[in-house]
Amino acid sequence: MSTGARVYNRSLVAALTPAQRANVRRIEALIGVAAPVLDLLLYAGDKVSRVAGRNQIDPEPPRRVVGDGSTRTPIGGPPERAE
Repeated sequence: MSTGARVYNRSLVAALTPAQRANVRRIEALIGVAAPVLDLLLYAGDKVSRVAGRNQIDPEPPRRVVGDGSTRTPIGGPPERAE
C-alpha cells in the first residue's frame, strides 16, 4: 500500500478560464435566441411536407407467386387472360 495520500475530490476536467466562460454564455444565448426560430421552421416544414405529399402515387402492391411457385406476376399485375 502506498504511503502517499490520494486526492479523490479532484475535478475530472480543467476549470474554465473567464474568457471560456464568456464564450460559453455567448453561444448558449445564441442557441436560446435561435431555438424558437428553428422550432417554427420545423413546424412549417412538417405542414408543407404533409400538404405536398398528398399527390403522391400509391406504392406498387406486392407481386404474387403464380401457380407452381417458379414465376411471379409482372410488376403491372397479373397478365390478362385471352378466352
